[in-house]
Amino acid sequence: MPSRFQEALLSSSFRLLLLPLLVAAACCAETGQNRATLDVSETLFSAVSAINVCGYDHELQSSSPTRSQVRSELAEASKSPEVAKVASEMCNFYHDHRQSDSGHELAQYVSLALNLGNPPDFTPQHAEADMPPDAIYVLGFAPLLKEYYAAAKMHRIWLKHQPEYSALIDRYHEPVAKMISTTDNYLRMPVSGYAGRTFTIYLEPTCAPGQVNSRNYYQDLFYVVVAPAGNDIHIEAIRHTYLHFVLEPLIGRRATALKRLEPLLAYVKKSPMPEEYRHDIGLLVIECLIRALEARMPADPKLQEKDRLALVRQDQEEGYVLTEVFYNDLKAFERDNRGLQDAFPDFLHSIDLDDQEKRAGQTQFATQAAPEIMRTANPASQQKIVLAEQDLASGNPIEAQKLAQESLDAKEDASRAYFVLARAATMQGNMQGARDNFQKALESAKDPRIAAWCHIYLGRILDLQDEREAAVEQYQAALTTGDVSIDTRNAAERGLKQPYEPPPAKPEKE
Repeated sequence: MPSRFQEALLSSSFRLLLLPLLVAAACCAETGQNRATLDVSETLFSAVSAINVCGYDHELQSSSPTRSQVRSELAEASKSPEVAKVASEMCNFYHDHRQSDSGHELAQYVSLALNLGNPPDFTPQHAEADMPPDAIYVLGFAPLLKEYYAAAKMHRIWLKHQPEYSALIDRYHEPVAKMISTTDNYLRMPVSGYAGRTFTIYLEPTCAPGQVNSRNYYQDLFYVVVAPAGNDIHIEAIRHTYLHFVLEPLIGRRATALKRLEPLLAYVKKSPMPEEYRHDIGLLVIECLIRALEARMPADPKLQEKDRLALVRQDQEEGYVLTEVFYNDLKAFERDNRGLQDAFPDFLHSIDLDDQEKRAGQTQFATQAAPEIMRTANPASQQKIVLAEQDLASGNPIEAQKLAQESLDAKEDASRAYFVLARAATMQGNMQGARDNFQKALESAKDPRIAAWCHIYLGRILDLQDEREAAVEQYQAALTTGDVSIDTRNAAERGLKQPYEPPPAKPEKE
């Protein structure tokens, strides 16, 4: 008679146990089946409020009342000689690193905040060499912010304004959820495509309300930072970033098709679009597809065809030379039953390169382009770990294992790569391999959620091997990682109450 451990190896249900991929940690509001998080951040609040103290006044008159209130409270706190001294040092740094325009000035501190840990320490979350250039430029602000945060008792001010921040989340949850639902319905993309990736919208009223900061860091972390003003939450800018989040994995396996299109880059070198799109065919293709989608799904659904084509023509003249061909492909796609994930390879295959080169060569490019909303730190075509997680979610552990190893070789996120290797080993019945790789993932994990689930899965394996005392230690460790997600806590607490039992295997159909 097989032991519980042997039964678990045979159980497809246990193999699927490890399939749920990482999602964002506990948040204030989730939309679109956990695909997006609407949230606030004390780190962002602290960094942007601090530069307000130092003279960041852009669009102050049209800003949320919260911004003026926070500025007044910090001005009052700075009357103390101790606080004033710290503020002076911090503001000297700010003035030494000012930019020529307020948009770039704010952007660098947003980038910094997105790469710092929580207060009061504001510890950088990545090695300096791995951080985006604009964040590195103001990295010296972090220790000054730490001192000012403590001296001015900024945490008290943050807590005081929590009701206002919570009200913002309540107010804008519905329009953001509606946008995501409408977009998902159009694209018809499977949920598994979002595995291991996060899309977070931060509401920060101390920013200028006319500016939007969108970021893609480390290939799978997507952020939008907005300052709502009245009914305006910049929903189109949020959708633009969401489309990047959804669509960028599509080009990961299209290396051959993309290589064929690289000659187009020679024609767009003198276009006014951002440099990264003039040198990376993968980024250019996705941006053209996104702009075609925006013309097919405009904010005003009653927009006439001639006006939609005018949008496409403008995009073409800015350098996004495949927008028109994708726009026409999408017309046919709308009458199809396939999702965009299945249709996209055909989009690429059907591109007549000779015709597109001729069109690009005849295009009179504009002298300037509208600023691109999205800033990316890594080319989308290099997302090995994202592809590995997608293969795992699709039930393909062998390919997931191969891509996870390539991710390790490319020095991407080691903890996620080992995590995928561990789960792939489990799906193939290799419990020792799973145990070893969960331990390696745990040793390299910076994300508390990865660490917590490594402990939980190790505890479950130990339970199945009748090592209850060691399993309990793993469940207890999971509760101390700092991951406050409800699913993490519930899973760890269940493990403490009783040994893990895999779900019964479903009977095979005759």
